[in-house]
Formats: sequence, C-alpha cells, structure tokens
Amino acid sequence: MYKLIRPLLFALDPELTHELSFGLLRGAYRVPGLAQLAHGCIAQPIPPLPVEVMGLRFPNPLGLAAGLDKNAEFIQPLADFGFGWLELGTVTPRPQPGNPKPRLFRLPEHKAIINRMGFNNVGAERFLANLRAQPRPCLLGINIGKNRDTPAERAIEDYRGALRAVYPHADYVTVNVSSPNTPGLRGLQEGEALEPLLAALKHEQAALTERHGRRVPLALKIAPDLDDAQIGVIAELVEQHRIEAVIATNTTLARPGLPAALATEDGGLSGRPLKELSTATIGKLYARLQGRVPIIGVGGVSSAADAWEKLTAGADLVQIYSALIFEGPGVVHDIVAGLAERVRAGGYPDLRAALANIRGK
Repeated sequence: MYKLIRPLLFALDPELTHELSFGLLRGAYRVPGLAQLAHGCIAQPIPPLPVEVMGLRFPNPLGLAAGLDKNAEFIQPLADFGFGWLELGTVTPRPQPGNPKPRLFRLPEHKAIINRMGFNNVGAERFLANLRAQPRPCLLGINIGKNRDTPAERAIEDYRGALRAVYPHADYVTVNVSSPNTPGLRGLQEGEALEPLLAALKHEQAALTERHGRRVPLALKIAPDLDDAQIGVIAELVEQHRIEAVIATNTTLARPGLPAALATEDGGLSGRPLKELSTATIGKLYARLQGRVPIIGVGGVSSAADAWEKLTAGADLVQIYSALIFEGPGVVHDIVAGLAERVRAGGYPDLRAALANIRGK
C-alpha cells in the first residue's frame, strides 16, 4: 500500500509530507473507534528476536533512530510499526526553531536524505508534556543536545540540564555530539572537550540514580567522519567513563557516490550512501572495544542483509530512519523477519549466540 501512495507523498515538500502524514496518523489514534481501526491497519506481527543490551531487554534488535519523532508526538503509531524500541528527539533544554527552510531534501534515486534541520524542537518542558500524555508501548531512548546559542564552553550545562529533565522518562539517554547542523557541536567529540563532558554526565547520572532509584544508561552518538585516531580516543574515553553504549553513526558531511549536482546542499547525508562509512566506523570501534561496550549501528540500513552486515561488523542493535521514508512501515517486519530467519537457519538459540559464533567469541 505504501508504494501506491509514496508518489503522492513525494510530490510534496519533505518536511510538509512529514507533518501531514504523521499529523493525520496521530489524529486517527486520538479518535475513539478510529484509533482501533488505525491500529489494526498499521500494527504488524513481528517475529520475536529478543536481545539484552545495556541491561535492557529489547523484543527485537531494530529501533527507530532519533530525528523522526523529535517532539515525542507519535509514540503509539511508531511502536505499532514493530520497532524493538524508539529513540525520540533530539531535544534541547530550551525550544528552538532550527535552521531556515528548506532544510530537508530527498534523493529518491539514491535512497538518501540530506538534512540541515538544526535540532528544531519544542524544548524539554513541552517534549515531556507530550511524552506523559501518551501510553508507553515500548522501550524509549531519548536523544539530548545543546541549544544552538549556548557557547561551547557552557555546553556541559545544557547536557546536564537535559539529562536531569528526561532521566525519569527514559530507558536510556543518548548524548548527541555529532550532528553536523549545529555550529561547533562536533568539536565536542574531540578528546579535550569530550572528556569533561562525559565525566560531568556520569557524575550527574550517579546523582540521578540515587534520587530516582533506577539507573538509566547513557549512549554516546558519534559521527562517521572521524579518523582512526579520533575513534581510538573516543573508545578509550567511553571505557574510562563507563558509558553504556556508543551509537555509530550520525549523518555524514561527505557525499559518497553522489554526483556533484546532488552534493551542493549543506547538511548531513543519511540513507544508502552512508552505509559503508557507518559500517566501517562500527568495525573500527569494535576492534578497540571488543564487545566491552555495546554498539548501536545506524546508517544505510534498509534490508535484513544491511542490518546483518552492521551486526556482524560489531553492532549489538541497529536503527533505521531513511529506510522508513523510502520503503514504508513494512520494512520493519522485513528486516526483523530476515534477521530471525538467519538466526534460525544457523541453528542458533538467539541472536547473541549467532553473533558470538561469527565473531569467534
């Protein structure tokens, strides 16, 4: 069905399409009777493929990457697609409009997206009001960032404030220091800036654990545009500060495989052209971390084969975003079912055992 309506959706501005389609979906879920019908049309039977990561039990290893539901508005419809979990945000302490429009561009022939959204969001207070107003049908990660007008030397204050706000509502929290669309943000990945940030957030995590009586894991989201030395420093700091996971990767400033005419828009590139870059980053991280810190792989996954490639490179979980836009909700079932079939065909009891055998662990 999605392939029938996709030409109509793609005829509109990408951001307008997002607002209209998900706005209608959210509206349908709010109407008694219609909500049950919408759920029946959307909800998919997903094969169970549980995996435990960060002390959390995920019903399957495929999640929604941050960026689609920035303001925690569409939790139930997205959960009904069959994701093992959703990552919401990026949310900043204060609301901000993001970069000027147009700022989102589809490249259908390459199954890619260029965006320069700039952390547009309603801010932590309204984000949490949205979240509290909805049922909680699945595990939720919350992705946090700093406000654009917060100087780099005060970034830690923004991240600590955002962590305090979302902590009671998150199953894990992602520290986003890798978006290319907030000036200076990626500089926080450098060791001299990253070390004090991670130290401060772990200190805050300890205080919040005591206050709330539960420990919420922290994940660090990194860019694919890092050299080997930078990846090595990040891996060392992640272990040193006992960060619970690394998400690899965010969007890229490179334009792999794109003709010059399509490479002129500023912003981060996601989708199929990102696949090899993100998988290479996963492999380099895993070579250093050797499974001691879980990796969540994201970038260019649109099939079970793509997801398997990420997992065998060293990821423990995978996420998608662009594939949902180009392939529709059915891609979630197809990926999870394909992974489950690979595990079954190999004679393994679960995904962890299959990956341990492949990695020689």
